Amino acid sequence: MVNKDQVAGVAKQVKGSVKEAAGKAIGNRQTQAEGTADRIAGKVQKAYGDVKDKVKKAL
Repeated sequence: MVNKDQVAGVAKQVKGSVKEAAGKAIGNRQTQAEGTADRIAGKVQKAYGDVKDKVKKAL
């Protein structure tokens, strides 16, 4: 079962990757940096969701 943090994390990773690529394509470093930050935040949120899921299964 997938929890909301896992889904939101993956969505944020995808959004960040798209924003990062767009920033690279148009030469906008700020947009690229924001995309990188979103992508990393998404990875962290998904990891949190994964841990939460493992703890729930262990209980």
